[in-house]
Amino acid sequence: MKLEDLPIRDDLRGRTPYGAPQIDVPVRLNTNENPYGPSASLVTDLAEAVRHSAAGLNRYPDRDAVALRQDLAAYLGHDLTTEKVWAANGSNEVLQQILQAFGGHGRTAMGFEPSYSMHPIITSGSSTEWISGAREEDFGIDPDKAVAAIEEHRPDIVFLTSPNNPTGTALDPSVIARIVQAAPGMVVVDEAYFEFARTGTPSALVLLPDNPRLIVTRTMSKAFAMAGTRLGYLAADPAVIEALLLVRLPYHLSTLTQAAARVALAHQTELLGTVDLLRAERDATVEWLRGEGLTVADSDANFVLFGRFPDRHAVWQGMLERGVLIREVGPPEWLRVSIGTAKEMAAFRAALEGTL
Repeated sequence: MKLEDLPIRDDLRGRTPYGAPQIDVPVRLNTNENPYGPSASLVTDLAEAVRHSAAGLNRYPDRDAVALRQDLAAYLGHDLTTEKVWAANGSNEVLQQILQAFGGHGRTAMGFEPSYSMHPIITSGSSTEWISGAREEDFGIDPDKAVAAIEEHRPDIVFLTSPNNPTGTALDPSVIARIVQAAPGMVVVDEAYFEFARTGTPSALVLLPDNPRLIVTRTMSKAFAMAGTRLGYLAADPAVIEALLLVRLPYHLSTLTQAAARVALAHQTELLGTVDLLRAERDATVEWLRGEGLTVADSDANFVLFGRFPDRHAVWQGMLERGVLIREVGPPEWLRVSIGTAKEMAAFRAALEGTL
């Protein structure tokens, strides 16, 4: 039996699963993880929380994760309350629930590419048609062009990513506001990398009070260094949360996941303390790459997109042979490197010099 022999949906035939290469190399800089692991005190508190929760694992978890949502609302600020916050297994499940509630057969979703490649993948997986809009040469979004595209296609969902993945580009809230005003349906602003944005960069959360069809998604995988926990969340109008309750699987967020996420939030000062280190390393990497004569996209994230290479795969392979794994993603001729520790970035620079 082969995959093509199975009666899968026609629109899934010929597709390949999403996934970055998982290769055992000395320096892994390809999946935008935070390179700084949890402290001993955090591990101790996490172990205690798991031990306490384990005594009740014969029971289902809190179906609505109320305590966790209270903690997330407090972290986000902006006068958010439990009723305006939702959580799931990574931001990808959050996005999937949004598409299940507001997308589906006969409906459309639009994004401005290059952007997060899971947006069209999750869209098609929910039987929603994907419409690709374009970004500018600097990877920003021209609001007039975006509004024109929205008025032409009338999508049910619009995806915006800020800072954008894989380019690192942040959007001005005025651009987001223009798009929200023009969109006939829901607008999702994916802020997975927001904590890495330059100081003073406004979040789309400032727009929530006046825009009930706006959804802002976040994750604990990046700045919080909790990628293995799989905890994503969103902020939106309470009516949006009610809509997601219609499609979420019962007891979707395990007791242990909720416990781990709450411990991480209690240690947020420590965990987010690495953000400034990564910002400084990011900015130094941008400066060094440009000094080497390469083209580099401005970044407000914990990664840098750089190029341009006539044969980017050859460069990627050369880096891999030197023990450094980066990502072959985004527009042709470009590569992306996640920001690691100072030692890891020194290895990156040495490997790239040796490859070029």
